[in-house]
Amino acid sequence: MSQDSQHGKWTISSSDDDNDEALPPSGTATSGSRQPTESSHSSYRSATPSPPVEVKPEPAKPPVSSLAVGSEARQSAAKNQLNPVKYETSPSLAGKRKKVASDSTGWALSDSDEDDGEVKGKSLSDLPKKVPPNPKTKKPKVESERPPSPHGRLYYIDEPDDFFESCLPPLNDTYRFYLNKVTGLEKKYNSGALHIRDILSPLFGTLKESVQFNYCFDIAWMVKQYPSEFRDRPVLIVHGDKREAKARLIQQAQPFPHVRFCQAKLDIAFGTHHTKMMLLWYEEGFRVIILTSNLIRADWYQKTQGMWMSPLYPRLPKESSASAGESPTFFKRDLLEYLASYRAPELEEWIQRIKEHDLSETRVYLVGSTPGRYVGSDMERWGHLRLRKLLYEHTNPIPGEERWPVIGQFSSIGSMGLDKSKWLAGEFQRTLTTLGKSSLRPDPPMHLLYPSVEDVRMSLEGYPAGGSLPYSIQTAQKQLWLHSYFHRWKAEATGRSHAMPHIKTYMRASPDFSQLAWFLVTSANLSKAAWGALEKNNTQMMVRSYELGVLYLPSAFGMKTFSVDKNPFPVSASFSGFPVPFDLPPTSYTTKDQPWIWNIPYSQAPDTHGNIWVPS
Repeated sequence: MSQDSQHGKWTISSSDDDNDEALPPSGTATSGSRQPTESSHSSYRSATPSPPVEVKPEPAKPPVSSLAVGSEARQSAAKNQLNPVKYETSPSLAGKRKKVASDSTGWALSDSDEDDGEVKGKSLSDLPKKVPPNPKTKKPKVESERPPSPHGRLYYIDEPDDFFESCLPPLNDTYRFYLNKVTGLEKKYNSGALHIRDILSPLFGTLKESVQFNYCFDIAWMVKQYPSEFRDRPVLIVHGDKREAKARLIQQAQPFPHVRFCQAKLDIAFGTHHTKMMLLWYEEGFRVIILTSNLIRADWYQKTQGMWMSPLYPRLPKESSASAGESPTFFKRDLLEYLASYRAPELEEWIQRIKEHDLSETRVYLVGSTPGRYVGSDMERWGHLRLRKLLYEHTNPIPGEERWPVIGQFSSIGSMGLDKSKWLAGEFQRTLTTLGKSSLRPDPPMHLLYPSVEDVRMSLEGYPAGGSLPYSIQTAQKQLWLHSYFHRWKAEATGRSHAMPHIKTYMRASPDFSQLAWFLVTSANLSKAAWGALEKNNTQMMVRSYELGVLYLPSAFGMKTFSVDKNPFPVSASFSGFPVPFDLPPTSYTTKDQPWIWNIPYSQAPDTHGNIWVPS
């Protein structure tokens, strides 16, 4: 099947595969691993060369094979950055166009079945093919240095001198929800934000051991983020890689004997180990971080990411009872249950350590997903039914709640089915609209935030930011109905409009967007694989992936609702409203806006580095 749009022509498969994740099961590409495949390559072409400008040279980049990238989309972005293709004003790269019939969306579909390649990250044979070069067309010159960024010279600097904290920064201790620092922003927008080096620094504790749960890893880079005095302390890596990907991951760690591994069981097809969590054991106590960033450099500098950082949990007195140190939100019980779901001997000592600490100060609820098929009361342990149960038990109905919109914001999208009733506006919306024990099932507005092509094009990273937004054409063309829900990524209040989101958040807002009924930050994207889907006439819940997030409910903070902080930066230690990472109310797509789709070309206009995006 062929499609045509303002971005050129591409070819898609007519496969009826309806699996949820566009990402492959593997989560790494590692040092010494094979190069990303040609089918995942995105080239760059140049705008008219700009006059020489004085810019700080970029640090030397590693070869593509050492970049830790977890999907074809990330591989494409990696190659894109290493081998830029510059924008030209020459004829379209799309090649000869076929006559197609347009629909009202601005996309064009034909009845041709030219390709029937596999989808879901298994093969990219159905992606756009390379067009043979036109002998009359001058071969584009690939320059060694990128043109100046409209975002300023700071783009080229790894981080300014004062990027990392030398003393404990002012932090919002009420909610303990923090954004990651972003290079190239005004200093005030990083005040109260955290980098991985800040998290692991002695400012927060004297580290003895740690566990890193994640999806993508660059082991050498990760080790360097630990301060030198902690760099040889034992680290356990919890991952979902299998076979060759697992071997490459282990190979990465060969120079680091203090790094050990725990493989998460993934017994259901297309599931991933997507949870992102740190367990930090200190001489002074214990801490949990639940976050949205992979353990690769690209996730920590120019993307919008978020985290919940626990208080420092003190050790319980010896001979404490089994129920000691529990929080009003039962966080300790739920974290232990989540860790037990791995059925991994490597985690047993950590389960025991958590039991020995006092987690009673925790004010958030844990919302996790673990792979499996669940029946009976177990259906409410994981995924969106877990969220539904918490909203049912710990919130209250609100007058006029049918006018309180649901907001979902994410960086990847799975297959939702042929229409909204199949999952999104059915079981998932029922979860997101639950408020207390009301039998009312309102149908409030639903706003879904996902970056448009223009958002990505004008971002700090330019088109390569789209490598972390792996919405595929194979999925998108089956659910054009979904795009009417979409809203732009705009984050002026946090200074992050040009830092593309890898954070995932869900919330329920008042009609004037000044209050929140609840807020969730999580690793879970908009997919059935992440959130689970009901089966067998709603008597069974099937979850494919590991995910983890924390839910903020006003009742746990002695409030009826959370007020939204309209100016969350710079952060002060005094109490303020909830720091929503993007602007409210959300901005709807216009008829000209298209959702970012990673595996089609964008050659009509250059990005902020003068480049275009041409998957081949």
